[in-house]
Amino acid sequence: MEDATMNPLLLDIPESFESQRLIIRSPLWGDGAHLNEAVKASIKELKPWMPWAEQIPTVDESEAVVRRARLKFLERSDFMLLLILKETGQLIGSSGLHRIDWQSRKFEIGYWIHSAFSGNGYISEAVDAISNFAVQELKANRVEIRCDSRNIKSAGVAQRLGFTLEGILRYEKCAVDGSLRDTMIFSKIRGKEL
Repeated sequence: MEDATMNPLLLDIPESFESQRLIIRSPLWGDGAHLNEAVKASIKELKPWMPWAEQIPTVDESEAVVRRARLKFLERSDFMLLLILKETGQLIGSSGLHRIDWQSRKFEIGYWIHSAFSGNGYISEAVDAISNFAVQELKANRVEIRCDSRNIKSAGVAQRLGFTLEGILRYEKCAVDGSLRDTMIFSKIRGKEL
């Protein structure tokens, strides 16, 4: 195992990688308008699951999100990743590695997709590629997916990709409507599934 005290800022981490149909990359200045377009088109589907999707953001708000995400990527505290369709160059969603624990090398994958591209396997493809990226580039020991127990589509991604359901945290979070919700925790660990 690598030195747990190593400074993550010193890691040379690729800012872009590819899957079969996607370019998966860190956000760049100017991506806000494209992100905003995808969020606006998908707000109805995002609203039940994403606290940040309560209202449609302005283009400037989306650009601010992108710029903060860029800074976090550079400081190695969070890795927002944009999903770009190779064929057209269109931004079709976002994913990333969050809630990073560098000492244990634990990462949580989050994801959402533009509604017009849902059901085509893009998220499964992206999550698989991001899991491989986490293992190969970041030396991940554990990769998690957490989702609301009602979010069947999100849980389906984890199950299709061989993540193990470790448990359900009951009344772990408040949903956007204020109701208490259960959270499913899926994982892959090095030496087993990773």
